[in-house]
Amino acid sequence: QVQLVESGGGLVQAGGSLILSCAASGSTFSINSMCWYRQAPGKQRELVATIGGTGSTDYAESVKSRFTISRDNAKNTVIVYLQMNSLKTEDTAVYYCSAYSDYTFAEYWGQGTQVTVAS
Repeated sequence: QVQLVESGGGLVQAGGSLILSCAASGSTFSINSMCWYRQAPGKQRELVATIGGTGSTDYAESVKSRFTISRDNAKNTVIVYLQMNSLKTEDTAVYYCSAYSDYTFAEYWGQGTQVTVAS
């Protein structure tokens, strides 16, 4: 089992920056890829950014050049970050962290953190 806890959300003005963190605990040795998703009111959850076990990254077109995903693999935990710059009102959403386990073949989810971008 993997537990994920996100933090760092909040209210920011358009054009501003935020950094989200997601700390994994439990069977972190089994984690391969980690992702950030977001879900805006009335919309489906969408994949924002992915980072693989080797550090390879991928981004949704809507956030390329503005968002950066990174990860820190420590002994008993893995932390994934999402640096968000040049924020737009359309970035407003609940942001969720996920982790895929090569051991259980399951995807685990955090509880989400609200990001609100004001105009």
